[in-house]
Amino acid sequence: MSGTDGGGKSGTGDTGSRAGGSAGPAPGGEGGAAPALTTPRGRRPVVAALMLGMALAAIDGTIVSTAVPQIVGDLGGFTVFSWLFSGYLLAVTVTLPLYGKLSDTFGRKPVLIAGIILFLAGSVLCAAAWNMAALIAFRIVQGLGGGALQGTVQTIAADLYPLKERPRIQAKLSTVWATSAVAGPVVGGLLAGYADWRWIFLINLPVGAVALWLVVRHLHEPARPRPAARPRVDWAGALAVFATGALLLTALVQGGVAWPWLSAPSLGLFGISAVLAALTVVIERRAAEPIIPGWVWRRRTIASVNLALGAMGLLMVAPTVFLPTYAQSVLGLGPIAAGFVLSVMTLSWPVSAALSDRVYNRIGFRLTAIVGMSCALLILLAFPLLPYPGAPWHPALLMLLLGAALGLFQLPLIVGVQSTVGWAERGTTTASVLFCRQVGQSIGAAVFGAVANGVLAARLLDAPVSGLPDDLDAVARTLEDPGGLSAAATDYLRRAVDAAVDHVYIGAAGAAALALLALITLAPRRFPVITETPAAADTAGADIMDRHATPTDQG
Repeated sequence: MSGTDGGGKSGTGDTGSRAGGSAGPAPGGEGGAAPALTTPRGRRPVVAALMLGMALAAIDGTIVSTAVPQIVGDLGGFTVFSWLFSGYLLAVTVTLPLYGKLSDTFGRKPVLIAGIILFLAGSVLCAAAWNMAALIAFRIVQGLGGGALQGTVQTIAADLYPLKERPRIQAKLSTVWATSAVAGPVVGGLLAGYADWRWIFLINLPVGAVALWLVVRHLHEPARPRPAARPRVDWAGALAVFATGALLLTALVQGGVAWPWLSAPSLGLFGISAVLAALTVVIERRAAEPIIPGWVWRRRTIASVNLALGAMGLLMVAPTVFLPTYAQSVLGLGPIAAGFVLSVMTLSWPVSAALSDRVYNRIGFRLTAIVGMSCALLILLAFPLLPYPGAPWHPALLMLLLGAALGLFQLPLIVGVQSTVGWAERGTTTASVLFCRQVGQSIGAAVFGAVANGVLAARLLDAPVSGLPDDLDAVARTLEDPGGLSAAATDYLRRAVDAAVDHVYIGAAGAAALALLALITLAPRRFPVITETPAAADTAGADIMDRHATPTDQG
């Protein structure tokens, strides 16, 4: 299959380089040949492996969340069970930069194999956990593998396909996330209700074993030229990044939950995080092969995409965290119906992503993303205008539209930024994008949680009855079983939750505005895409190809 579109043009509206990118080395890296699969038939098992690997990471959170009551009932530890999710998230987030650099240095295959093995080992250990502390520790082991899965799968997907075909594989990976969002709660509920909660971890083993076999058997990376010097891993930088990220995310996740924001633990964690961040910058500047190289932020294209997707991580907290509470507490829906209101977003997202190439091939990556986020901004601002209490289809329709808008925003930016770097930099670039998105989600959970609880507390000062709870989680639990509350008090609580979630969506609209600001002010009008010759694309049959940067990739 050729790398040209129906009109015979090569590249996209953002192409900033000439065809035939074999003239020189990639900047900042060796740019050597990427792993090659010589036929589309040989590529299919690798795609299957990527989808299975992504499924392991995608289904993890949703399948575990449904079994929390059974886990707590068996192991105890109700006060710390949230660390089942926080610990996993921390491990995934802080290891993304390390795995990205390792995949650029030593190849994708060994990193992906190590990630699958770590994830499966963590799954076995989780199934054998004897108390909540052990389960949390083993979830962190799972997260260490999950970080390798998320970053490396996305990188290999970009390696496998030339620019024109990348929306197809990215749409398939988006479909995996959409399917997992729906299937996870169902499978988790069935296993926890009719078998044992330990099976939610053991079910990973056959899926991971198949993915591992496909990777070992079918993913082939040809030998690259031996470097003049032995590659060195920046372990000091890796440790500094890990420590900084772990402390910062712990402060964000636990602040306002385990302790007040202005308490000694919060202030101490933020202070130590700031010191470690400064130390990390010093270490990375002196390192020969830094984990987070400076060019990630010096190039306008990569820096703008990092900031834009970090802002998207911020705004995603509104639908994924607060919409289910809104659906149950304000609309009075059950957990399954509330989950459906959210899941419609995952239905339109992959469809929009799959069709986005028809847009960015005409108007470019940057403008397509601007259109998508502009639509998302309007949709988020429309949420506070919904009638009270309204019908369930009102927020469901907005989420359907939001998924379509964000699919049009995210995929062009990921495909675009991956297409501006050569093979030797793609792992680091992809990891930086995912890292910023994960950090944005953590910051969003902290900031919007504080906003929601602040609005709720202010509304409850004038409540018609005394003794009402004053935080969002407690109010939601009270509304599940109002008990002795009067009809007026119940309605007042519902209106208070409605106001709190409305403010969260206004904040999410602000995050959308920040994403637009990053793209409009920082991103170049045309992404400096690195192209390959059409002949090479034809003979490789969508192989993983060597793409070298041109002098325009400066930012």
